[in-house]
Amino acid sequence: MVKQTLIDTDNGFYIPDADKLITEDDTPVDNFASAKQQRLLVGSLYSSLQNQIFLAESNVGVYYTDLKPAIVPDVFLSLNVQVPQNWWEKHNRCYMVWRFGKPPEVAIEIVSNKVGDELGEKLRIYEHMRASYYIVYDPTNQLSEETLRIYELRGMRYYQTSETWLEQVGLGLTLWSGEFEARQDVWLRWCYQDGTVLPTGDERAQIAEQRTSNAEQRASSAEQRATQLAEKLREMGINPDTIM
Repeated sequence: MVKQTLIDTDNGFYIPDADKLITEDDTPVDNFASAKQQRLLVGSLYSSLQNQIFLAESNVGVYYTDLKPAIVPDVFLSLNVQVPQNWWEKHNRCYMVWRFGKPPEVAIEIVSNKVGDELGEKLRIYEHMRASYYIVYDPTNQLSEETLRIYELRGMRYYQTSETWLEQVGLGLTLWSGEFEARQDVWLRWCYQDGTVLPTGDERAQIAEQRTSNAEQRASSAEQRATQLAEKLREMGINPDTIM
């Protein structure tokens, strides 16, 4: 239980004393699949949205009120904010809504079992926090036959939507079958409006490598055609080196 420990500010407002809050407890318990899924969601944002300001993380506490413990999303995305320069200071180690000035736009929970209460207490917390979108990804259908649930904040309440394009963040979500970190599976991924997934760093490197290879092949083909043309000209008694 978090005690109500407040400090006065120069503006006469009160904010919780970060020194009294539990910013980390060093007891993460997760599984291989969830850990990889979290890395994919966070990593692809940083590799693809390099010109945008945002903060995305997994398993970092979010304090939304001084009277309650932090909630720890599997993944969250907050736009137009950054981690403070000195992130080792106590008040900079986790996401405190009153310091960043707003809640994250997106909170994602990955269902591993039936005890997480993703559709109960967690939904109510994110709704109270006023996160624009709450995503429940249930890859093994622990809760129902719905693998992906998307809740959008409208006014004060969450409403489930079938729309996978998150208008307020300019990104979408899609289920993608493929290989990530040497593991073939179905993954939850960010995507652009046309459905193209945001590539990871490795995928971007592979794309660049393929483009380089294609360019080299085109150059080699052009060189072969030039050589063949020169040979034809010589057969015709024309010196290709003298042609301007």
